[in-house]
Amino acid sequence: MIYQTIKYEVSENILTITLNRPDKLNAFTGPMMFELIDAFDQADADDEVRAIIVTGAGRAYCAGADLSSGAKTFDFAEREDRPDKQGTPLKANGEIDWSHESVRDGGGRVSLRIYECLKPVISAVNGAAVGVGVTMQLPMDIRIASEDARFGFVFNRRGITPEACSSWFLPRLVGISKALEWTYTGRIFSAQEALAAGLVQQVCKPEELLPTARKLAREIVDNSAPVSVALTRQMLWRMLGAEHPMDAHRVDSRAIYSRGASADAKEGVMSFLEKRPAEFTGRVSQDMPSFFPWWEEKEYK
Repeated sequence: MIYQTIKYEVSENILTITLNRPDKLNAFTGPMMFELIDAFDQADADDEVRAIIVTGAGRAYCAGADLSSGAKTFDFAEREDRPDKQGTPLKANGEIDWSHESVRDGGGRVSLRIYECLKPVISAVNGAAVGVGVTMQLPMDIRIASEDARFGFVFNRRGITPEACSSWFLPRLVGISKALEWTYTGRIFSAQEALAAGLVQQVCKPEELLPTARKLAREIVDNSAPVSVALTRQMLWRMLGAEHPMDAHRVDSRAIYSRGASADAKEGVMSFLEKRPAEFTGRVSQDMPSFFPWWEEKEYK
């Protein structure tokens, strides 16, 4: 796919995805949705990509949905530029088929794809991150913000509701009370408030944002086994919804058993004992253990 709304750049095993509509404050569109999903597909398939940074071009990260359609912006049935071609969700009797593909939220499709990613994802928030500009970040692993960053879950102020699976992610990240406060009021808040609530892990000067993100990505790339990282990412995220610690015990046991017999585990121990950098040979594309994935894929219905 040739990207028109994002940049895809790999350097030294780190992929940087840049939302690239700076004249529109990187506002989210249907084409951007498809391009982001394709970018994460490409990243998962490429063993050269060991970590991912997502940021924005210009002075914004993402100012939310593109509002150029005016009052029709969120009325999918009235939009001429809907990216999907699945047709109408209306049944013959005029009722809506809520399981129809055309009902699906585009931001949610992106969030689900990021959730399924096998590589660590770092968000480098360089400016305004509003609406889907902040909710798309929630399934990313680590969020680092510039002092210039601003956040806003503005949906209720636009007469709609939170999207992009944020009703699942946001309370898990910041707690239910803070999630409700931010979504009820829809107010814009600072990077420091985001830091205090745990939405971001670090705030830095604008010129230090990408170097800080790359330093963190570099630490992962240089020291951690790719297959172990891929398993760890899925283990921790998916256990957020587990019913009992036994669910974690089952997966932990399978993971440590399979990885313990791997060449990576032997290399990890010997490199430590020999006081040298590890050289892990396992590849995500071909060396995931046979029990992976251990979950049943959810369908939209």
